Amino acid sequence: MDKPTLYIANKNYSSWSFRPWMALTGAGVDFEEVLIPFDYPGGNPNIKAISPTGRVPILQHGALKIWESLAIIEYVAELYPDAGLLPRDRAERALARSVSMEMLSSFRALRSACPMNIRRPKGKIALPDGVDADISRIETIWRDLLQQSGGPFLFGAFSGADAMFAPVVNRFDIYDLVSRNDILAYMETMKAHPAWRKWEEAARAEPWIVPEDEV
Repeated sequence: MDKPTLYIANKNYSSWSFRPWMALTGAGVDFEEVLIPFDYPGGNPNIKAISPTGRVPILQHGALKIWESLAIIEYVAELYPDAGLLPRDRAERALARSVSMEMLSSFRALRSACPMNIRRPKGKIALPDGVDADISRIETIWRDLLQQSGGPFLFGAFSGADAMFAPVVNRFDIYDLVSRNDILAYMETMKAHPAWRKWEEAARAEPWIVPEDEV
C-alpha cells in the first residue's frame, strides 16, 4: 500500500492540522508529513497549489486528495481498520462520529476568542458571550463519554474522537478555562500521549509568529 502524505500548516497554531496528524500518529499509521506554513497575509500560494480549498490539512494517497480533518480520519480508519481510530462497537462508532461532527461544526465562540497556540503562557483572558456555553457543552460531552467508557480516553482507548478534541485541550489549558478534576485528568492524559508531546516539541521550535493568533 502506498504511504499517504499529510499536508499541514504551522504546528503552533493550526488546530485543523493537529487533529488528523495526532490521529494518524497516535494510531501508529505510517505517513509522510509536509508542512507548509501560513506565513503570507493572503495565504501561502504553496498551499493553494496542492489544495482544492486553498487550506490544509490535505491527505494525498496516490492520485486521491482528501480534505477536512474528519474526512481524513475516517478515510485512514478505513485504510487501517485495526489502528483503532474508530471504536469497534457500532453504537460507539455512531456516537464517536456524532461528537466529532459536533466539534467540527460548533463551538465558534470558543474557537474565535481562544485560538490554539501551543507556545502561549497559561493565563486567563476576558471571554465574550457564548464561550462559557461552549465550554460547558464540551465538558458535558467529555464527562459523559469518560463515565460511559471508564477512560482514560473518550472511548476507552485513544481514537479519532480524542484527536478531534485535541485543539480544545490546548485551549482549555492555555486560557485556564476549566477546573473540574475529571476534565483536568482527561486533559493530562491527552497531553501525556506521545503523539501530543511530539507535536508540542515541534511547535515550540517553530520560528513563525502569527500576530492575530497571539491573544
